[in-house]
Amino acid sequence: MTNYLIKRILMLFPLLLGITLITFTVIHLAPGEPVEMQTAMSPKVSAQARARLREFYGLDKPLHVQYGMWLSNLAHLDFGRSFAPDNRPVLDKIKERIPITISLNVIALILEFGLALPIGILAAVHRDTLLDRAISVFVFAGFAVPTFWLALLCMYFFGVKLNWLPISGIHSLGSDALPTLARFWDLAKHLLLPISIATFGSLAGLSRYMRSTMLEVLSQDYITTARAKGVKERVVIYRHALKNALLPVITLLGFSLPALIGGSVIFETIFSIPGMGQLFYQGVMARDYPLVMGILVIGAGLTLVGNLLADLCYAFADPRIRHGRG
Repeated sequence: MTNYLIKRILMLFPLLLGITLITFTVIHLAPGEPVEMQTAMSPKVSAQARARLREFYGLDKPLHVQYGMWLSNLAHLDFGRSFAPDNRPVLDKIKERIPITISLNVIALILEFGLALPIGILAAVHRDTLLDRAISVFVFAGFAVPTFWLALLCMYFFGVKLNWLPISGIHSLGSDALPTLARFWDLAKHLLLPISIATFGSLAGLSRYMRSTMLEVLSQDYITTARAKGVKERVVIYRHALKNALLPVITLLGFSLPALIGGSVIFETIFSIPGMGQLFYQGVMARDYPLVMGILVIGAGLTLVGNLLADLCYAFADPRIRHGRG
């Protein structure tokens, strides 16, 4: 197991290097440069001023030289400075936004798995019944409806029409002066819509995946044997079948880690939540290369860590994998 773990960890570094190289190249191939984005609304800016800005940002150097400089800074955990007018360190900007995004997505992830797994199990146990069909209609409605359209619809209905919930930000004006309980309630009201929409939109895929794996396990011979021996149906479902049906879900849990950073771009932009998703969108629109690369490196790192954790969980569950026979 130790050798398997060491090999998997050593593989992370060339993978991360390849991801950063491809990402860095693709970003710089996108039309528009930071200098053009910053001076587009100022026609009086001279060509000499634009050249000085390109030199200041290091954009006058060849692409491989820029990547080498960026990689050297990354080795010292320095993501560089933002190309935005404030010219702040990228790491400082990320530190300000990342707690909001992680909190938002962790809550949505817990709700997503907490609802989707029981729904999938229920649909599998009552296969081809009216309940199964009703669940299918419900979850596929969430899958088919565009998330941004549903968000705007809920904002209009619950925020504008009924005036029940706020539709932007995470705090009301003057909430700092409120008591602790009132501040918490104000925060909960602001996050209710984005979290609910994020959870509803993700239920379909995960619940159907859980249903299919549960149906596959329930058709196995050992389940038939357990039922023939008179084992209670609840024990068959939740002790024998569920344990094996959850193994493929480990992969989905591993891939859910990157979503803690980059999975909320739409929600944070629509609801004006000052998180990483909104920061990433603003960075892309402004061609803020250091900021975009910093966020993408964190997302890529989480993806690789998530895959590693999923592989380790599989290795613990299946000895064939850790011994190289799976």
